[in-house]
Amino acid sequence: MKIRKILIANRGEIAVRIMKTAKKMKILTVAVRTAAEPDAMYLSFADEIYDNTDDNSEIPVFLDIEKIIAIALKTGADALHPGYGFLAENAYFAQKCLDNKIIFIGPSPDAIYKMGNKTIARKLAIQNGIPLAMGSEGNIGDEEEALTVAEKIGYPVIIKAASGGGGRGMRIVRDPSEMIKMFPIARREAEKAFKDPSVFIEKYIENPKHIEFQILGDKKGNIIHLGERECSIQRKHQKLLEEAPSCALDNALRKKMGNMAVRIARAVKYYSAGTVEFLLDSDKNFYFMEMNTRIQVEHPVTELVTGIDLIEKQIRIAGGESLNLKQEDIRIKGWAIECRINAEDVQSGFAPSPGRIEKMSMPDYPCVRVDTGVREGSVIVANYDSMIAKLIISGKDRKEAITRCKMALDKVWIKGAKTTLPFFRLLVRNQNFQNGNFTTAFIEKDLDQYYYNSEYEEMLAAWLATKLFIEENLQSNSINVDFSDGKEMSPWLLNKRINQF
Repeated sequence: MKIRKILIANRGEIAVRIMKTAKKMKILTVAVRTAAEPDAMYLSFADEIYDNTDDNSEIPVFLDIEKIIAIALKTGADALHPGYGFLAENAYFAQKCLDNKIIFIGPSPDAIYKMGNKTIARKLAIQNGIPLAMGSEGNIGDEEEALTVAEKIGYPVIIKAASGGGGRGMRIVRDPSEMIKMFPIARREAEKAFKDPSVFIEKYIENPKHIEFQILGDKKGNIIHLGERECSIQRKHQKLLEEAPSCALDNALRKKMGNMAVRIARAVKYYSAGTVEFLLDSDKNFYFMEMNTRIQVEHPVTELVTGIDLIEKQIRIAGGESLNLKQEDIRIKGWAIECRINAEDVQSGFAPSPGRIEKMSMPDYPCVRVDTGVREGSVIVANYDSMIAKLIISGKDRKEAITRCKMALDKVWIKGAKTTLPFFRLLVRNQNFQNGNFTTAFIEKDLDQYYYNSEYEEMLAAWLATKLFIEENLQSNSINVDFSDGKEMSPWLLNKRINQF
């Protein structure tokens, strides 16, 4: 079935991203204007805008199933793309779309439900021979049962929300006294975030790498993977930087993990784009974590190394087209790195820092892709996530991608909100990061020392602050000076340039 018009049940950069591909495919798009963001950038990319600014409901429209369905029907949209977050992994919402003869651009409600419930997903993994960390057979009812299971597994363990994701309803427990304290907290957090207090327990894998595989499947049973993404740079279980491929995998391990990712997807007759996530320990043993039944924030790095537009594939698959790719057709070329530039105060533990973007300048290089949903004058509101932009850099190999990433990050200029830019500028200069010697504990362990105990780091931080100060003043006075000459500039050369003014 040819899709004619898509309602974008989302906002920000992912809404812009979907609209750009839809326009390329000559498909009309509908965006929803909200009272929180009446002049949002994503609205300018839509062919049609549904005005919802008079809605005074406490529930955001993007979380209101009945309202979103009604908007789709009123605007004549024959398809709906949920993006990520909000209702993207809500099986009931997907089913309501189908009940109203609206094409849901995503997987089946059954696949969303089974993969969304972590205890069901674990059982499916066991049935299909997918490696798992030791854990409870089902949900844990109370602290006493939790203590019994943890004793059997052996500490440390991790409590996880059965319906959760994104680090919510998740607690690491290292002894029985912590279990008594953490178990009710995890249940309350799961209830608040997912309206489901169910939790289960797994053995906690110390200092793993977080590796995920991109899946594509059609409605006729064809399923392939598009290689892996390295997602170990994260804080509080939230990803900050992703890259593709991962330097931790050789071809044999990549093939083995990829086959397992396809196997678990096949177990639920998966179609559309999805992501299978694994933990990889220091001995190269891998363990299934979960499957995300939607497009991921970090999907651009896969697009850059495969040349495949994942949003286009989602739309074509939803319309009933066959996947015109086989596993042997997938070739990984080069390297890509994505930095999530968020309005967050790094020095305050990455706390949200909403505000108006007064000035913003992004690099314009062939090797740089910028996905954003804001522009100068946009307001980062507390109602939604704090993302400003995704900076995606490509190179022929990891070394070149990191070098280009340094250059690109130093060219980003944002005024009006605290951002994660200083963190990324320091990260890409860290020797352990450059050597690929990092795990999910990198920020808490390695980078903490890097921040505060390195004389070079203090000098670099001062250099970056000075550089940004000079650039800001030069731009405000309409003086166009290129500091970098196409190369990364040392603090000493910068100082020489500064003295010229």
